[in-house]
Amino acid sequence: MDKMEQNFLTWLAQNTKTVWWHDSANISEQEKAFSLGATGMTTNPFLVNQTLQMNVGDWKGVIAEDITSLSDDDKAISLIKSVTGYYAEKVAPLFDKGTFGAGYVCAQTNPNKTGNYAYMLEQAKCYASWYPNIVIKLPATNAGIRVFEECVALGLNVAATVSFSVPQVIAVAEARKRGKELALSNGIKPGLSIAVLMVGRLDDYLRDVANDQNSVVTEADIKLAGTACMKRAYSIFNERGYDTVLMPAGCRGAHHITSLAGAKMIMSISPKIQKALLDLKGPFEEKINEPVDPEALERLSTLREFRKAFEPDGMSSDEFITFGSSNRTIDQFINSGWNPLLSL
Repeated sequence: MDKMEQNFLTWLAQNTKTVWWHDSANISEQEKAFSLGATGMTTNPFLVNQTLQMNVGDWKGVIAEDITSLSDDDKAISLIKSVTGYYAEKVAPLFDKGTFGAGYVCAQTNPNKTGNYAYMLEQAKCYASWYPNIVIKLPATNAGIRVFEECVALGLNVAATVSFSVPQVIAVAEARKRGKELALSNGIKPGLSIAVLMVGRLDDYLRDVANDQNSVVTEADIKLAGTACMKRAYSIFNERGYDTVLMPAGCRGAHHITSLAGAKMIMSISPKIQKALLDLKGPFEEKINEPVDPEALERLSTLREFRKAFEPDGMSSDEFITFGSSNRTIDQFINSGWNPLLSL
């Protein structure tokens, strides 16, 4: 296909180092995304609950028949296993080919337990026992990153999510290094490791901060904040030779994807953003190496919360769980995701 005739998504998949995954648990949306070049899936409790609530008919015969006999976390875990397992089996042929970033499906641990190391480790091992192509999503909190390191040492596929900053993804990459060294020393092959940076959710938080502080930061600046953090992280990862894969997620517009095009990343793209990208007209360009407007960065840096997200030493690991974006996202995953699954 001529590059002028390609849509952005197929161009991205076929002509750059960038891999993209579908960010939804709806069956019809998944099929369309994979036809456009998606090679994996990201899910979370919110997305699992959403598809089960809105597309009941699609899941008849898939959900375990004994679901009504389960209670509390066992019920949520069973539902997550049913949904992610359906997709894990569906994309297994891609996984079996061994192509980078192909054939994986994410399953996220209980967001009510983002500070509980022992609980998350046990749940991660449970998830890993389901299918070899499951990627366990853990929060990039102090405890979550400790579990992440343990999972790497065990050879599991793992992603650190609820992550919005350069210091968080660096901490994840360092955990990968330590875990990988232990895995290799024990004759274990390390799995796929991903460090998520939720670019759009960071923008959302900083917008409110800027408004509250009557800041000089403009809306145009806000839309560059998450992108600036991801570009800085990507540069640091390349300089240090980290083999953890960065994943932009929580995008709020096509710009979050187009500005990073060409990077060796795995991008999480929701149906809404896919649609916006399909509306773009070619020819398309790789923009990962284009710098962010320095004047916008200067204005953004007047916000302490941006500096915490942008500077490599902007936060300590103890602060990850208290960062404003973390609190907002964890709350959504709990109250619009995990907890509703308990009463389904």
